[in-house]
Amino acid sequence: MGYEWAAGARTDDAGRFGTEAFYASLGRAFVTMCAVVPALFLIEAIDVALGAGTLDMAGGIIPHTVAGIDGVLFSPFLHGDWEHLYGNAVPLILLGTFVLAGGARRFLWSTALIMLVAGLGVWFVGDPGTVVVGASGVIFGYLGLLLTRGLVERSWWHLAVAAFIGLLYWYQFFNILPTDQRISWQGHGLGLLGGIIAAIIFRRR
Repeated sequence: MGYEWAAGARTDDAGRFGTEAFYASLGRAFVTMCAVVPALFLIEAIDVALGAGTLDMAGGIIPHTVAGIDGVLFSPFLHGDWEHLYGNAVPLILLGTFVLAGGARRFLWSTALIMLVAGLGVWFVGDPGTVVVGASGVIFGYLGLLLTRGLVERSWWHLAVAAFIGLLYWYQFFNILPTDQRISWQGHGLGLLGGIIAAIIFRRR
């Protein structure tokens, strides 16, 4: 019984700002996210080696087509080019770290839900004849999750993190609005929505 109590206490401490367990959890999350991003670079290198865009066409979301619905699963791991990947790498590490620090199981379920909402949403409402790839929908989902988690869990820590990220990337909010640029504003907005839903469903009670 004593061991079970101690394990539970460590779990609680991992979510409490300022504790040693909290900083250890944050550090592990950062290392994990830093390991994920090189895998995305490897995938992009394989795509270039096969012929730029080969994997994008095979695994991207192609709205309104049966052949393109598998992109709901694969598209977040694909990017249009190196510049696209560079632009997503840093915010993915930063936001992913704070989301993962809240618990690995919540992170996995939340990420899956964000991918599902953003991916299926783009497949239904995206522009016909386009191929949508990139992790930006997940990134916007993490941002929405952190903002909403701070409210539903009454966590000043998560609100502060979301505000900090917002100050760094406030200009990205314009990317949820329709634009003539070659970006999926639908994916950004739906990813944000997915993050909000995930924060509510997988909140700590």
